[in-house]
Amino acid sequence: MSTWDTLRPVKTSLTGIKPTHLPHLGNYLGAIRPALSLVEEYRTLYFIADYHALTSVRDADDLRGYIRDVAATWLACGLDPERTLLYRQSDVPQVFELTWVLGCLTATGQLERGHAYKDALGRGEAPNAGLFNYPLLMAADILLYDTDVVPVGKDQKQHLELTRDAATRLNHLYGDETLVVPEALISEAPLVPGTDGEKMSKSRGNGIPLFAPPKKLRKVIMSIKTSSETLEEPKRAEGSTVYALYSLVAPEHAPEMKQKLEAGGYGWGHAKEALYEAVEAEIGPKREAYLEIRADEPRLDALLHAGASRAGEIAERTMQRVRAAVGIE
Repeated sequence: MSTWDTLRPVKTSLTGIKPTHLPHLGNYLGAIRPALSLVEEYRTLYFIADYHALTSVRDADDLRGYIRDVAATWLACGLDPERTLLYRQSDVPQVFELTWVLGCLTATGQLERGHAYKDALGRGEAPNAGLFNYPLLMAADILLYDTDVVPVGKDQKQHLELTRDAATRLNHLYGDETLVVPEALISEAPLVPGTDGEKMSKSRGNGIPLFAPPKKLRKVIMSIKTSSETLEEPKRAEGSTVYALYSLVAPEHAPEMKQKLEAGGYGWGHAKEALYEAVEAEIGPKREAYLEIRADEPRLDALLHAGASRAGEIAERTMQRVRAAVGIE
């Protein structure tokens, strides 16, 4: 029996990670670091949503690489597979069985109001059926593991509503004890700016690669856009990308940087160099761990399979209740 099976309190938190790109600093500061802190309060599950990624990733080798990149990243950043279940979504086939059951109880109109689907239509695209059914698979991901709370940002709470609606509807029809209705755990995860000052994201091309070699990392950080004051002029720290990132990476030293910028005689180049040193101090040891973990693919795959084996036991118990409730035994 692992540590996870005996953890108290017994409330469960679940987080999905979509493997569609190499992780960047924004993923670490805005998602990974806050999510890993939940292990102190909850029994935690983290799954790599590889079937969700198929709505956009079209290269099989890329997807295989992203899956391992994501797993190695979270492990290098401190995820303990003895205290947390880490697994591939695709290794627990019961999720598709539950997706079908939920789909049979969900109106198409509710799926048509899905944000990703509506946004694709708004851009004049012809969204695929996977994008249309995405919320159902997400609901099954959550409900399959008797999840009590799902960490979401303040602007994402409505994403959980379909899951809650689906569970409530099934329980109303077949019995209140069939599925656990999850609650939103509102995350205070920060908005992490990219090199252009906008939210850091792969699609904008403004990311700071998480495990880039030191030389490349420094080059990217030095490319961050800043205002054009002279060295001697005072500079406004608040609202600047460099200071915002520094405040997230090295909050204990942020007041000192703010004071230097606003006093003058301290340039943006100095601030960027301080940011680089702070990021390297935080990420450097994790980079070494990542490279070691990522290089041993058989061990990495074995860890994912072990997590899926334990997750599968929970999933099967849930599906036994669901099958019995709906009349399929």
